[in-house]
Amino acid sequence: MQLLNFLTEPLSHTFMQHALLSSVVVGAVCAVLSCYVVLKGWSLMGDAISHAVFPGVIVAVWAGLPMSLGAFVAGLFCAVSVGFLKNNTRIKEDTLMGIVFAGMFAVGLVIFTKIDTDQHLKHILFGNLLGISREMLIQTMIICGAILGAVLLKGKDLLLYCFDPSHARVAGLSPKVLHYGLLILLSATIVVAMQAVGVILVVAMLISPGITAFVLCRRFHTMLAVAVVSSCLTSFLGVILSYHLDSATGATIVLLQAVVFILAVVTSKIKEKRQS
Repeated sequence: MQLLNFLTEPLSHTFMQHALLSSVVVGAVCAVLSCYVVLKGWSLMGDAISHAVFPGVIVAVWAGLPMSLGAFVAGLFCAVSVGFLKNNTRIKEDTLMGIVFAGMFAVGLVIFTKIDTDQHLKHILFGNLLGISREMLIQTMIICGAILGAVLLKGKDLLLYCFDPSHARVAGLSPKVLHYGLLILLSATIVVAMQAVGVILVVAMLISPGITAFVLCRRFHTMLAVAVVSSCLTSFLGVILSYHLDSATGATIVLLQAVVFILAVVTSKIKEKRQS
């Protein structure tokens, strides 16, 4: 009964219901995309886009536009800029990502100090999961549904592209279209996750579930299932624990995901020793 009360007590508040539902849905979408991001080796790309959305958020709030729209446009601009510079310079992609995302993040900070806005900097950087309204929750559901629908529709093509772009080209697919399609999905996922954990921590939700499943699994479909389950579970428990501990909700979720990853690594090592 004590455990049941521990889990259900936070749900007596409407804002906690919104936070819990939003975090679980966002966690599931991040888990799906994280599997592709890990296989493609785009962890730094996720970090770059998550920081690059900052100026878009500030400008959108100042102009009275939806925050998600500004974030999406800025994230997409960052991804396209990296691709353009990679194709037209001799600089390596990881270096370009560092330059672009650091520059855009700095631009966002400068704009924030010069523009009069009621948007709190802390909520942008670290999320405001407990402040999600009904309208924002519906918006999150729609965007997450669209992302999952696109992945279900083109999941096999994206998987082939992540493993071997040359093979994808031979199979009649366009690696360029799949490249930018995956970037668009990544940008959209970062936009919805940003509302939950903020600009700083969003990259953790895009990497932790996928890398945890990668350590434990050998088949992609099993990897997807493990990633989604671990992400949804840590999101649920993170919201509940943050209520009782009076801690930052987004940070608590990310901390639990880090703990799960460590447990996965330890479990994998023990399994390898037994097999040897």
